[in-house]
Amino acid sequence: MLDFVVGALRDHPELAIFFTVALGFLLGRIKIGSFTPGSVVGTLLAGVLIGQLDIHVPGVVKAVFFSLFLFATGYKVGPQFFRGLKKNALSQVALTVVLCVTCLVTAFTAAKLLHYDRGTAAGLLAGAFTESTVIGTAGDAINRLDIPAEQKAAETNNIPVAYAVTYLVGTAFVVWFLSNLAPRLIKVNLKEESRKMAAGGAGGAGAEEGPQSAYRPWQFRAFRVSAPGLSGRTVADLEGLFPGERTFIERFRRGADILEAEPGTVIREGDVIAFMARREPILRAPELVGPEIEDRELLDIPAQALDVVVTNRSLVDHSLAELDRLHGRGIALRKLIRGGEEMPFAADTTINRGDILQIMGSESNVERVAKILGYAERGTSATDMIFVGTGIVLGGLVGLLSINVAGLPLTLTSSGGALIMGLVFGWLRSVRPTFGRIPEPALWIFDTLGLVVFIGIVGLDAGPSFISGLQKTGISLVFVGLVVAVLPHVVAILFGRYVLKMNPVTLLGACSGAGTNTAALRAIQDEAQSKLPALGYTVPYAVGNILLTAWGPVIVAMLSK
Repeated sequence: MLDFVVGALRDHPELAIFFTVALGFLLGRIKIGSFTPGSVVGTLLAGVLIGQLDIHVPGVVKAVFFSLFLFATGYKVGPQFFRGLKKNALSQVALTVVLCVTCLVTAFTAAKLLHYDRGTAAGLLAGAFTESTVIGTAGDAINRLDIPAEQKAAETNNIPVAYAVTYLVGTAFVVWFLSNLAPRLIKVNLKEESRKMAAGGAGGAGAEEGPQSAYRPWQFRAFRVSAPGLSGRTVADLEGLFPGERTFIERFRRGADILEAEPGTVIREGDVIAFMARREPILRAPELVGPEIEDRELLDIPAQALDVVVTNRSLVDHSLAELDRLHGRGIALRKLIRGGEEMPFAADTTINRGDILQIMGSESNVERVAKILGYAERGTSATDMIFVGTGIVLGGLVGLLSINVAGLPLTLTSSGGALIMGLVFGWLRSVRPTFGRIPEPALWIFDTLGLVVFIGIVGLDAGPSFISGLQKTGISLVFVGLVVAVLPHVVAILFGRYVLKMNPVTLLGACSGAGTNTAALRAIQDEAQSKLPALGYTVPYAVGNILLTAWGPVIVAMLSK
């Protein structure tokens, strides 16, 4: 039976790939204290284990899934990457450049001092900064070198060895460092700084994860107008009874008739109003307006929640308070999503092109505001594969071009080109969202499955030589990985705090983004007891993805001199 299974995996490598993915996700769920290795490391280890059976997978399969993953990565971060080129995000871009360049220099210096080959150096860089894309771009660069085939294979197989050894350091220790040691390094209390920032108007909603709360801040309720002095007043007057609060009268009942309410509509005593507000004004309404009553017919208002992509240039960089004043009547904002991350928001939060606003209210008001803001994202399971296929082809052609820098031939490779074109196409999608839709479940498949299949095949290829490679690099690689992972963050934190004068809450979020370490962002948020660190995350994450991916062929070229 065992011989049959081994023979089947060798003769049908597609079975070995799916076996690797399944086992990898299983290994990725194993908890070591509060740490889990995740699906990427789990799949790499599964590939190495199954690769001991000497399974050969055609190289084109790895290239296809890697290109799909990189295009999806670029697609997600494209809008934020181009936003990073704007003046108001330059400090975050500068921080990211300092961190990523320091990372490259540190890895290169370590490789030179310890005489690591190009593959080990690239794996060190990839693992210390949890940037799996370096495995692919550096491997492509090594395969393009004019060196013997045996040397290419050896150096390429050393990439996942060094990656596996340093990844745990690059994830676990950096997560702990940024959330616990970094605030002490710059002598701040993260919780206190978050409270100050929130008090200054940067607070707001947080992401709802796991079980959803039964609490609903916005509600529709019915009240009979009976308080003295309200008869003959307008709808706007009644809404003004709650200064500082956003309250709306959607419609009202007069006798048997249900009538629509406008700001200038006159209300009489005995009218029943459909009142939309947060809980605080709702609780005060009986005292200021009149008793609450049950009127299902009046409150049976067609309502909806809708995700709207901001594309209207005239509204970009406006604050939410300005949008509310201009167009926000009858609308509540539930979520603000930027670069795939839910952002905290307040009245002074500015809107960027490509932001997704989840708004709710009556159907007529939601549709009205959606047309003003940009494009309404309505549920669909269809992916624009013309858009995806064209983007990857164009990106591959661009990536095959080569330029000489200081005598070093540099090329993005076809996979790196897919990342660049993903950026461009993702930005185009945010500007003209009528085409190029990739629904979230499909994007998850492209992103997650594309990466783990690629990593799994890397593990299968490296399996036979993995143990010998690990013995060759030795335990010293763990300590080197620790230095390469932490030193760039120390430099970036000091630069951001004392040169750029960044808010420490935003600074630490930016460092987690620049290092493409989402787990660190979550830990920082937990330590701060706030979602505010996410405000610094999206632009650095976009720029960091590009720079770190580009460092793969760069470090190979530097070590080839």
